[in-house]
Amino acid sequence: MISDKTNANNNAEVLAEALPYIRHFHGKTIVIKYGGNAMVDDELKRGFAKDVVLMKLVGMNPVVVHGGGPQIGSLLERMGKKSQFIEGLRVTDRETIDVVVMVLGGLVNKEIVALVNSQGGRAVGLSGKDGGLIQARKLVLSSAAIDEGDEVIDIGHVGQIEAINPAVVETLDEGNFIPVIAPIGAGQDGQTYNINADTVAGKLAVTLKAEKLILLTNTSGVLDSKGELLTGLTRLEVEALINSGVISNGMLPKVRCAIEAVSGGVGTATISDGQVPHATLLETLTDEGVGTLIRP
Repeated sequence: MISDKTNANNNAEVLAEALPYIRHFHGKTIVIKYGGNAMVDDELKRGFAKDVVLMKLVGMNPVVVHGGGPQIGSLLERMGKKSQFIEGLRVTDRETIDVVVMVLGGLVNKEIVALVNSQGGRAVGLSGKDGGLIQARKLVLSSAAIDEGDEVIDIGHVGQIEAINPAVVETLDEGNFIPVIAPIGAGQDGQTYNINADTVAGKLAVTLKAEKLILLTNTSGVLDSKGELLTGLTRLEVEALINSGVISNGMLPKVRCAIEAVSGGVGTATISDGQVPHATLLETLTDEGVGTLIRP
């Protein structure tokens, strides 16, 4: 009986802690970049779907942007095609972009939609090509950036964002739907472009005037020089950590995405561990969260 009372008290405390956050985020947009191990573990996938549905039910407007790099790589490998990366970007030739569209816009996108709907939500799958959502152009790399002279490097159908037209997302929000977006854009030349999902999530958060951006990753967040988690940082503190080399390698693009978001008007950005069950709710409805909070 004591144990039951203790559990009941703990549950009540959790609900009471969540109340001010529910009030704060009511009617606000929260953009979530969904990727990494959270997308391949069945229990984590179901937990993420429940989190998004609950957020919508209590009056928030979650918008999901998903990745799918491991799934793309797996299918290419089965086709006998080796993945090649330059500066962390997948070289995307004509054959590869067809696979990207099939995996991101089809298999992965529709699986997430089905998961959310199975938990009582009303998700709608989109790619950036739908409704003119993401207007893109070809991303061109200079070899000078990787210390190999000064020539242009062609990485194929990899794009950068020119503009975002949020009309279709706003219409879905108003209709009480949950948008699930694959990071594929269309160029004025009619070409299809593969775009980094973190970049899409950050730009979309700014365009939608989101209150919060959540980047789910395979790490616990931003770590200091001793490997300890830094739970809260300002933009200036992040820039100092970059300059000192504490933030480097794979964390750099995510941190820069978060900085650009808060500099562009997004309330806060969080880099969180997608391997933690219900990480999305913990980042939204609790005092401590589970990752690194970056604020203006």
